[in-house]
Amino acid sequence: MNSGGKPRVYITRRIPKEGLDLLSKACEVSIWDSDDAVPQDVLLKTVPGISGLYCLLSDRIDAAVIDAAGPGLKAISTLSVGYDHINLDECRKRGIRIGYTPGILTDATAELTVGLLLTTSRRLAEGVTNVKNGGWGTWKPMWLTGPGLLNSTVGLVGLGRIGMAIAQRLKPFRVKRFLYSGNNKKPKADSLPAEFVSFETLVKESGFVVVSCSLNAQTKGLFNKQVFEKMSSNAILVNISRGAVVNQDDLHEALTTGQIRAAGLDVTTPEPLPTDHPLLKLDNCVVFPHIGNASEETRIAMSILTTRNLLAGLMGEEMPEEVQL
Repeated sequence: MNSGGKPRVYITRRIPKEGLDLLSKACEVSIWDSDDAVPQDVLLKTVPGISGLYCLLSDRIDAAVIDAAGPGLKAISTLSVGYDHINLDECRKRGIRIGYTPGILTDATAELTVGLLLTTSRRLAEGVTNVKNGGWGTWKPMWLTGPGLLNSTVGLVGLGRIGMAIAQRLKPFRVKRFLYSGNNKKPKADSLPAEFVSFETLVKESGFVVVSCSLNAQTKGLFNKQVFEKMSSNAILVNISRGAVVNQDDLHEALTTGQIRAAGLDVTTPEPLPTDHPLLKLDNCVVFPHIGNASEETRIAMSILTTRNLLAGLMGEEMPEEVQL
């Protein structure tokens, strides 16, 4: 709290003006005025004495940061659905509340997923490259062909809000079967309809495998050599979850040996992926720079929700979206 009675808040990145203006009316705000991540040493030097922290998925909010902030830290609000970058145990012990932004980015992420799937399966990135480098020659019947969605089987690993939104957008492509796996059956899946199957059945029978599950101890490295060996050689993997759900070394091997046909990734480990990474050398691997929710409307809405979460946490009120610790 500053001398004027306003709580002190630190923002770890440039954010949309709408969210910043709303926060600045009620708080004394300091910001890392850059589009790049705040260095960890700068973060540690800047947070002492703050009441609230407005952060992003790429920030590491560990025990050291929470210690540096001091006992006055009441709330952390992240402009993301994921919150594995925050030390939940430390927050629980100290009574620090956490806000996040689920739901609000569902539509934008689902749209991007369909785009990534089509870019990968229909080899759109290769096509653009060939137009630019002079590879576009005489029309050839089988040049740059790839599998379509018509009469296909799409498997969704995780049928939460985003998984369901993806399936709803794919349905008009006349997909023949939707399969999904997870911890339990989802009644809402009947509207697609989608079949609840084991993970092993899903990877064996799906022509398109879309990964939209959360990252946890059970899903980390879920897609590995053993799983790729069970998939069809014509299968296409699309991951919009977290990079760590896929073992990237095993994926590279599966793509180069023809174990699976192609992969589309909006998430990787690390992020950004180094420009000399082996996956970036493959024509059958499309990598997007983690832009799943990058619509203007969505980012503005996320920034406002993050602000409202933080203000509610500082005032001791109910957050619109709070992580239950």
